[in-house]
Amino acid sequence: MTEIMGSGAALFDYDRDGDLDVYLVQSAGEQGNRLFRNELVPSGKLRFTDVTTQSAAGLKAYGMGVAAGDYDNDGFPDLYVTNFGHNVLLHNNGNGTFTDVTAQAGVDDDRWSTSAAFVDYDRDGRLDLFVLNYLDFTLQGNKRCFAPTGEPDYCTPSMYKPVTARLFHNEGGGRFKDVTVAAGIAAARGPGLGIACADFNADGWPDCYVANDGMANLLWLNQGNGAFREAALERGAAYAEDGAARAGMGVTAGDFDNDGDDDILVTNLRREGATLYRNDGKGNFFDASLQFGLGPLTFPFTGFGVEWFDYDHDTWLDLFIANGAVTRLESQRGQPHPFRERNLLLRNEGEGKRFRDLSAEAGPALAPEEVSRSVAFGDIDNDGDLDVLVTNNNGPVRLLLNEATHGRPWLELELEGVKCNRMALGARVALHRTGQRPLWRRVHTDSSYLCANDPRVHFGLPDAAGLERVVVRWPDGSREAWPVARPNTLLRLRQGTGRAE
Repeated sequence: MTEIMGSGAALFDYDRDGDLDVYLVQSAGEQGNRLFRNELVPSGKLRFTDVTTQSAAGLKAYGMGVAAGDYDNDGFPDLYVTNFGHNVLLHNNGNGTFTDVTAQAGVDDDRWSTSAAFVDYDRDGRLDLFVLNYLDFTLQGNKRCFAPTGEPDYCTPSMYKPVTARLFHNEGGGRFKDVTVAAGIAAARGPGLGIACADFNADGWPDCYVANDGMANLLWLNQGNGAFREAALERGAAYAEDGAARAGMGVTAGDFDNDGDDDILVTNLRREGATLYRNDGKGNFFDASLQFGLGPLTFPFTGFGVEWFDYDHDTWLDLFIANGAVTRLESQRGQPHPFRERNLLLRNEGEGKRFRDLSAEAGPALAPEEVSRSVAFGDIDNDGDLDVLVTNNNGPVRLLLNEATHGRPWLELELEGVKCNRMALGARVALHRTGQRPLWRRVHTDSSYLCANDPRVHFGLPDAAGLERVVVRWPDGSREAWPVARPNTLLRLRQGTGRAE
C-alpha cells in the first residue's frame, strides 16, 4: 500500500533570504529527498539550485510527508519528515545546513506516519508536534488484494487496523515529550492522512481536525488545560450528510464564505465527492457539499492535496484539488500506471453561490492527467499571488505559476511572534476595509496532504479602495492593529510594534 500514497513537499524559506525554497520527499530510489534553493533573491529570476548535498537534507528513506516550523524559535524554519518507518526531525542550523536531531529531541515514530503539523496547542510560545499515523501495515504482513477483474490491485485500508496519532509537547531546550495519552489523543484511532489546526470554536485555543481514510474524521477540541476532547460526531464533522464515513485524504481549513470562521473541506475517494463542512461560528458543522455544488464537481475523482486560496483576487477563497486514483481505472487498462486523473481548479462564485470548475480555462498547466498527491501553496515568485506546487506519484513535480489575477491588488503579511512562537503559527489576521466585512485569514503551514505551505498570510483584492488596517490576534490572545497605507505590499509585522486593541 505504501507505493500508492506518497509523496509530500514543503514550500519554506530555509535560508531566510525572502523567497520560498522547495523540499521534495521521495518514497524510493537512491537519490533521496531533495532541497532546491530559490535564487529569486537577489538575482530577480525564478531559478532553483539543488543544494541537497551541501545542506545535508537529503534523507534516504521511504518518505511520506513533511511539516515545517521553527520549533526552537531561532528564526530558521525546521523540518519534520514522516516516513514508512522512522521519522526524522531536521534542525535548521541557520548556515544553510541541517542536522538530524530526532534522537535527542525524542520525536521518532517507527510506524507508518503521514501528515504532521507544528502547533502551539498550549500557547506557551513553543511549537509542539502533532503526527498522524495511518495503518498497522508491515512488509511482512502485506496482504494480496485484487481488482474485480481478478488482477492484483492495491488493498483498501479496511484490510489493516488503524493506529493512534502522536502528540509531542515541546519542553524547550530542543526536547519534546510524548503526551499522546496524557493529552487524550490516544482515546481515538483512525487511518489519518490529513490534518489542519485552527481555532474552530472561537475559544482562543487551537484545535486540530484529522481526515481519516474510510473511518469517521476526528475533531480534537482543545480544552485549554493541556488536553483535547474528540468531538467530531457531536459537532457534525465526522461523517458526510448521509451518515457514512468517507475515504478522507486531504483537508483544508479557511473562511470560504467570509463570515469570520474557518470552514473545512476534505477530499475523498472517487464516487464519494469532497465534503464541505460549513462552520456556524461556534465550532458546529454541517455538510454543505451539495448546497455549493462541490459534490458533483468532485465525484469522478480521488482527491488528495487541497487548499482554500484566493487565486483570482476577488476576496473569495477558491479550491485547487490534486487528483489521482488508488485502484486501477478500467479506462486505463494495460497502461503502466492506470491511476491518472486530472486536477481541479474550482472557483468560488461568492455570496452563497455554487463553485464552478475552471480547470479547462486555467491553461495547459492543468491539462496533464497524472497521479497527483501533495499540493503546497505559496507565493513562490513574490509577485503577490499564490502559486501551486504539485507532486506526482511516480512522476515529475509540477510548479504552476499563477497568472490569473489580472493585475488586481494584493496584500501579504509576514508575522513575527515575540511572546508567542516566532513564526506566529495559529495567529488570525483580519483585513478591514471601509464599509465591508473584514477578511479573515490565519498563519499556518499545515493542511492539504503530506505538505508544508507558505506561512505568509495572503489577501487578494478586487480593488485598492477603502483599505484601513489589519488586526492580528496573536496565538497568546493579544490583539494589535497596523494601518494599511497601500496595497501590493509585503508587510512584516513584529509582535509588540502595533497598536493594542
